[in-house]
Amino acid sequence: MLNSKIPAGPLEEKWSDYKGHVRLVNPSNKRKIEIIMVGTGLAGASAAASLGELGYQVKAFCFQDSPRRAHSIAAQGGINAAKNYQNDGDSVFRLFYDTVKGGDYRSRESNVHRLAEVSANIIDQCVAQGVPFAREYGGLLSNRSFGGTQVQRTFYAAGQTGQQLLIGAYQALERQVTLGNVKMYNRHEMQELVIIDGKARGIITRNLVTGELERFFGHAVVLCTGGYGNVFYLSTNAMGCNVTAAWKAHKKGAYFANPCFTQIHPTCIPVSGDYQSKLTLMSESLRNDGRIWVPKEKNDNRKPKDIPEADRDYYLERRYPAFGNLVPRDVASRAAKERCDAGYGVGTSKQAVYLDYADAIERYGRIECSKKGIENPTAEQINAHGRDVVKEKYGNLFDMYEKITGENPYEVPMRIYPAVHYTMGGLWVDYELMTTIQGLYCLGEANFSDHGANRLGASALMQGLADGYFVIPYTIGSYLADDIRTKAIPTDHPAFAEAEKSVADRLQQLKNIKGNQPVESFHKRLGKIMWDKCGMARNEQGLQEAILEIQALKKEFWSDLKIPGDIKEMNPELDKACRVADFIELGELMCIDALNRRESCGGHFREEMQTEEGEAKRDDANFSFVSAWEYEGENKWELHKEELVFDVAKPSQRSYK
Repeated sequence: MLNSKIPAGPLEEKWSDYKGHVRLVNPSNKRKIEIIMVGTGLAGASAAASLGELGYQVKAFCFQDSPRRAHSIAAQGGINAAKNYQNDGDSVFRLFYDTVKGGDYRSRESNVHRLAEVSANIIDQCVAQGVPFAREYGGLLSNRSFGGTQVQRTFYAAGQTGQQLLIGAYQALERQVTLGNVKMYNRHEMQELVIIDGKARGIITRNLVTGELERFFGHAVVLCTGGYGNVFYLSTNAMGCNVTAAWKAHKKGAYFANPCFTQIHPTCIPVSGDYQSKLTLMSESLRNDGRIWVPKEKNDNRKPKDIPEADRDYYLERRYPAFGNLVPRDVASRAAKERCDAGYGVGTSKQAVYLDYADAIERYGRIECSKKGIENPTAEQINAHGRDVVKEKYGNLFDMYEKITGENPYEVPMRIYPAVHYTMGGLWVDYELMTTIQGLYCLGEANFSDHGANRLGASALMQGLADGYFVIPYTIGSYLADDIRTKAIPTDHPAFAEAEKSVADRLQQLKNIKGNQPVESFHKRLGKIMWDKCGMARNEQGLQEAILEIQALKKEFWSDLKIPGDIKEMNPELDKACRVADFIELGELMCIDALNRRESCGGHFREEMQTEEGEAKRDDANFSFVSAWEYEGENKWELHKEELVFDVAKPSQRSYK
């Protein structure tokens, strides 16, 4: 039976009551306790810095050459917080409710409310670190709109919010490195979890420069390794993003929750050819001011500027008048797919829609002209001043689009199409962020806990920093209070030797295949299976076929893979092979989970389960639970259910009309 450890009492008092009664570790004992932090993106860097500040001895690992290379930098649009600076009706409760509703009532109420509670503290923390948030004329921090809400609660630093937040966390981390509380291990990738007497006590890593396997002890292990969107091959994730650390933990006993809940982002630059290995995201923030449309006539090949207003279909504004272009990502993505599938797509591939800034440029231009006292401004003056405002807010995003496509988005609409972006699923954790393995914690996108079946925009940065700065420092202390007399376990312990041997044997097995196909080809084929049959839409037949195809692909992988080079040297192909082997197994579980969940909710859209209007149709009577899968061996998992209880945000059919 899963024990989520949700505190008793009213929802709004659970977290404060927990903090008031949680067990503590005194400062002198903290200095004797070692914690392993795997991953140093926003969740990992903030957690390592916070725990180091408290006095714990932290060992932090990243496979990049620096924590500043973490994929957190790619979160461009902003970070949510319930500060109500705009005086537009926001509150902790409204942020909580929007998040639960946006996740289609498949998230845990207590975790989401805690997230909303600490959100305001995150902004204060980051401002104190020097994060250059955008500000209004009077000096107050600026806010903008994001999908799934009717208030402006998203704080931002132009179009590079994730990067600026990561620099703040990185500075805090490096301070602890200098003080000796944190020891950084760059270019090290976790390959195995070490369990001693039922508790996570260390990891085995591969030094990606030398190829050597290394052993590390910790009284507790914290995974902050991000999402698994690259299982689809083409995604907005950095190409190094992988599931390996979480998957190794899963195979050691950590349950994997809701793996089929993947998010398709509506504003991605469309695929341009088979040669691509990565997709580029245009920030969610662009839907704040941009208008999305397609021609009203099928296969209309006119240039967008030649299509008059009367011949344009602003389909999100038409279908969802209350939220318009700011509907949640899953809704916007499915709507774009529906229009393109129906023959209204644009561009050479016809798999794109327009994101148009002409109205925003004119609106901002008129405001600026009015501010400057320009009476009866010309169209050129309006356009010039409007461009300046848009450039200040989104300039780096517009520049990025032009460099990739060769088109000037100030003059012609951007072309966008949905793409794999974020994973709401991840390792199952309880209220304290501990997995089903004692002493193993999981933070940020790597866990399942806060977003349900669909994440609202600007909530990923919020969750990562909430977990790292304000949650794990309390919850991990409750566990470590029992470990103050536990001395460091030598890494020559049999459990470490056994774990290292299993890694070495696996690497040797991969190297000994000596087949004919490069690992990239297997990854690409897996991605096609996943996108076609477990992507934006799924159905029973397709998922059943996908499971068989993935099993066949796995057999072929282990019999015909070719890896050049040696094990004990820098070998990117071997690194990639290890990750793709885990992706293949994860892909099978994702399809099993999607097949088992016979309902549509959020980013999980079963074609057999939809309303007459084509919206997701939940089945609360039978599927109001978290799917937590236990690994039992080759192609075999057991399902455990965490029933979801909604005391405050009562489930209802989502409507953004």
